[in-house]
Amino acid sequence: MAGGGGGSESGEPEFQVAPMIDVLLTILVFFMTITSAQVLKVDKTIQLPIAKDAQKKDNTRAEAILNVRWKLPAKKALFVFDDRTYANATEMVGPLKTALITGEKKVTAGANPTFRAVIRGDREVPAIFVSQAMNACAEAGITDISFSAVNKE
Repeated sequence: MAGGGGGSESGEPEFQVAPMIDVLLTILVFFMTITSAQVLKVDKTIQLPIAKDAQKKDNTRAEAILNVRWKLPAKKALFVFDDRTYANATEMVGPLKTALITGEKKVTAGANPTFRAVIRGDREVPAIFVSQAMNACAEAGITDISFSAVNKE
């Protein structure tokens, strides 16, 4: 009385390809979702300043990405964080505090438990508005601030 399925006479289990393909497709969808969520935080309309000595970003840390847009006709800056636009940098303090708390929970188990803010300011933005974004980060308790730039045109 032999039990089990399979239909193979030798009693060896058969390798099932269909479950492996299902798992691979699930993993692929997961990584595509995570990657696209990170890309959505980057505003493609911002022209970053050029810094010939700019270094490649460390992707192992949790971070908050702040975009500072410059509206030329109106000559005013707009601050964008987590797909929300703010007229004043001080309005971002509350959401930045929340991001800091959730970000630190994610990275405390990692090798580098420091949460940082990355400010992506348009090259036309006056320095006072970038300074206001830095102050909002400081009020939220974020002590590590980086700036995004490109090393060539």
